[in-house]
Formats: sequence, C-alpha cells, structure tokens
Amino acid sequence: MHDIRYDEVHDEFLVVNPFADAILTFRGGTSGQESPVRIIQGPHAKIGGNRLDVDPIHNEIFVPDGNRIRVYPREANGDVAPIRIIEGPDTQLTRAESLAVDPVNNILVAGFNKQGNDPNGAILVFNRTDNGNVKPRAVIRGPKSGIIRINQMAVYPPKKLIVATMPGLVDLMEPPNAFLGIWTYDDNGDIPPKWKIPIGPKTTLKKPFGVVLNPKNKEIIISDMRLNSVLTFSVPEIF
Repeated sequence: MHDIRYDEVHDEFLVVNPFADAILTFRGGTSGQESPVRIIQGPHAKIGGNRLDVDPIHNEIFVPDGNRIRVYPREANGDVAPIRIIEGPDTQLTRAESLAVDPVNNILVAGFNKQGNDPNGAILVFNRTDNGNVKPRAVIRGPKSGIIRINQMAVYPPKKLIVATMPGLVDLMEPPNAFLGIWTYDDNGDIPPKWKIPIGPKTTLKKPFGVVLNPKNKEIIISDMRLNSVLTFSVPEIF
C-alpha cells in the first residue's frame, strides 16, 4: 500500500491496493482481521494507480493513473465504473502518480514525475469537477520549482496551499535535492516553493515520502522513507 486517507466526516479509512486493482474502505475503528465495509474492484472500475484522495463533502474518490485521473462515488461497492475521467493530450497528464482534492474551493491538484530525458516533474491544477480532455488551470514546472518526483500531496483550503513531498529520484537512497515544498493554487510556471522544509542535519530529513497536515496544532507531519520514521514540524507561519 502506498497511500491511505482518513475521511473524518464519515470516520472511514480508504486504501488503494495496486496489486488487486481495488479501493478498500474500512471503518475508522477497525481492528484486527476485519473486512472492508466496501470494495471497488472489477473490469468496469479499472482502478489502476496506487494513490488516492477522498472528498467527503461531494462523496467522491479520486485516483491518479498515469495518463488519467479517475473519479468514483465514495459509497460505491463492487464493479462500479468511474463517474468522471480526466484524460487527453490537453490535460498534460502523462505520468500522474499523486493528487489531493480541495472540496471547499473545488480544486484538484495532481503531481507527475520526471521521465526519460525530461528533467522536470510538475504540479497540475484542475477544477474539481473537470472531466475529459481539459486544460489545467495552472502548471508549476521547471528548474526553479525543484520538482522532480512527487510522492504524496496535501492541500490546505483556508489559504489555498499545495503541500508536496519531493523524495528525489527513485533509485537514490539519499537524494541530494529532496525536500517538502509548499505552493499556492495561483502559482503558475517555473515558481519556487513559498515555503520549503529541506533535507539536512537541521531537519534530519533524508527522503520525505508522505505528508499530512495538522492545522489545529499548526504542524506538518512527514514520513521519511530512508529514516523509516515519522517527523513532526511546527510551522505556524503557513496556517
């Protein structure tokens, strides 16, 4: 499993299983050998991808899968087809592996990674309800952005922030240019992050992988693949 999301509104955990091509939903209080309450899986579902996010307000699940983003009903169970698919040359989605949805401002952000001779990854900003071959509202990409590979993303709707972990190239155990970066929905082009938590002796980060926000205590919580640890940073300036 490469991603797990908690739906606080409905007290449920959602996990995407790339080996089974399935989305599993568990009760928030699940313990031990307890079955999922719902499973989306089958030839019509075509899950693909290994990350997801949930919109508890509009009851939707978003899954990135390379050239496309599929959207499913949150309460779906069984072999249920997507209700929307963002896909096509205008979307610029070529290797999307991560995303986050903002149900308050109706924004969807997706990240795609470096591939072949292309030195840059990117953050693509869409409308939450986009469907088909649509152009992104904004594209953050280029050497100043520092984006090579994005593993997990989060958004902070009150300040319209995009938070993304940059673990560097997949084949490096301790990439020299890994960091956590924060942008806004209005950023477009080769824009450096407005805030950055770098790797190094002060932060002790080596390969930031996962991220979750704790607005109540004004913290960012980062999992580090190389350290095999979870680190909490106090960053009141961004909240």
